[in-house]
Amino acid sequence: MSLLVVGLSHRSAPVSVLERASLAADAQVKLLQDTLAAEPATEAAVLATCNRIELYADVDKFHAGVAELSTLLAQHSGVGLDELTPYLYVHYEDRAVHHLFSVACGLDSMVVGEGQILGQIKDALALGQELHTAGRLLNDLFQQALRVGKRAHSETGIDRAGQSLVTFGLEQLADGRDSAAWAKGKRALVIGAGSMSSLAAATLARTGVAEIVVANRTRARADRLVEILSQAESQAGGTSVAAHAVEMASVSDELTRADVVVSCTGATGLVLSAEAVAGALGLDFAPHEAPAAPAVELDQHAAWVENGSATATAQAQAVRRVTVPAQSTGPVRLALLDLAMPRDIDGDAARLDGVRLVDIESLAEASADAPMAADVDQVRTIVADEVAAFGAAQRAAHITPTVVALRTMAAGVVAGEIARLDGRLPDLDEKQRAEISQTVRRVVDKLLHAPTVRVKQLASEPGGAGYADALRELFDLDPQTVAAVSRADLNDPNRGRS
Repeated sequence: MSLLVVGLSHRSAPVSVLERASLAADAQVKLLQDTLAAEPATEAAVLATCNRIELYADVDKFHAGVAELSTLLAQHSGVGLDELTPYLYVHYEDRAVHHLFSVACGLDSMVVGEGQILGQIKDALALGQELHTAGRLLNDLFQQALRVGKRAHSETGIDRAGQSLVTFGLEQLADGRDSAAWAKGKRALVIGAGSMSSLAAATLARTGVAEIVVANRTRARADRLVEILSQAESQAGGTSVAAHAVEMASVSDELTRADVVVSCTGATGLVLSAEAVAGALGLDFAPHEAPAAPAVELDQHAAWVENGSATATAQAQAVRRVTVPAQSTGPVRLALLDLAMPRDIDGDAARLDGVRLVDIESLAEASADAPMAADVDQVRTIVADEVAAFGAAQRAAHITPTVVALRTMAAGVVAGEIARLDGRLPDLDEKQRAEISQTVRRVVDKLLHAPTVRVKQLASEPGGAGYADALRELFDLDPQTVAAVSRADLNDPNRGRS
């Protein structure tokens, strides 16, 4: 296994860099295709969320792989390599496995313990399978990550340590009040109809808003989300929330009637300008060149970490300061939650009287002070155990083609000797011939049983990769036969799919 991951997240880069580096769906496809075309990589998968961009690959050379994956991330994100490099982190082999499993459990999320990341990992695997860039290693890895994440949520109380980004965002909008009490009776506008917007709409419905309006570029998807909301409420036995869909062109009008707006689209530019928000509230708006109120300065850290061994070595570090406009004061007339990356809502809207804006950047700041449950330690133990088990399974799988080739060779020897016996003793009846054949096969099987079982055990231990080479050398196995078994296993259409 030569697993490599190169990426950046809310832990390593300021939101302004993550925003610029975000990958649209078509960019993710092109990134995977170009990664597979690159010389060091034989498999690739990309995990792109609102607060992380990670490229996973099976590489044959570590340093060449790091250089190539970093360059590809820069090319497809549109952020120059020199600017991007200080914010990148690198994990290799077992450290890469540990990282993905931690991500799947919500330990690396902006809101610790949130479960939405499992759906995003599943989508990343599905894209790799669809494009045939995820082979045996990445299929096994991502499938196991999904199982580890589910295990962490079912066996521990990690859910108590955090919520979805949507729930956390609504809590920030409520500003210390009970979310349900705050949301009750409000009119909500949801912009977008993707997975995050759908989660936002469902969460708003559960918290008791009076009405939900869904606006989306594709009207059919907005209609579908409204239908799902109505069905969910009906199945739950509650009163169906008043929900309807509108065209994106109607957002300005709907904004004048909304109490809370949640936006998460795939747009590359702003969906709501500060001027549009001001107009909906009947306020004058003048673009500012400098913050009118004292600003909050956030230290942003980054490190490019190379994990070529069990220890992490810092390769580069940078500290940036990001100036965030202070929120307006006074009663809140319009609450805005921006969950998009890049952002949907102009940050200047936060300066408007009566507007409260919560976005990815402010969520990152707030989550740093969020309490962590004691269950986090239990999840970390689960991750460590699962990483060890995954490594052992991969090492054991590495020797399987050699063992199969050995048994195939032995079966050929037996068949040849039985054929030679038939030529020398043609008068044997069928019963005698069958008994002799069975005896010879039993002898060969018993001779091979202990060595093959033991070599699999040894191969599953750290440093056990050399046992496959020793087996091939001792029994003079044909390398092409071993390779053929490996290819057959790799091309199994059922492998890695749930």
